[in-house]
Amino acid sequence: MPDSFIRGTEVEPVPASPCLGICLMDPRTRTCRGCLRTIEEIAGWYTANNAEKRAILGRLEERRAAASQECRR
Repeated sequence: MPDSFIRGTEVEPVPASPCLGICLMDPRTRTCRGCLRTIEEIAGWYTANNAEKRAILGRLEERRAAASQECRR
């Protein structure tokens, strides 16, 4: 049964994990080089509620944008 259904009632879909399977922590930034999450975000992902997961995904978008800007310099 999909994660977006509970007893026949449609609910908000569970955000997908941003994990890319490239798990290597960058000691300088303290984030995963694959998904850009912190250790705390990775450890808390499966206990986080949907709002917390969306907040993490929002921070990842900001990190990707910042990293993209860094590469352009």
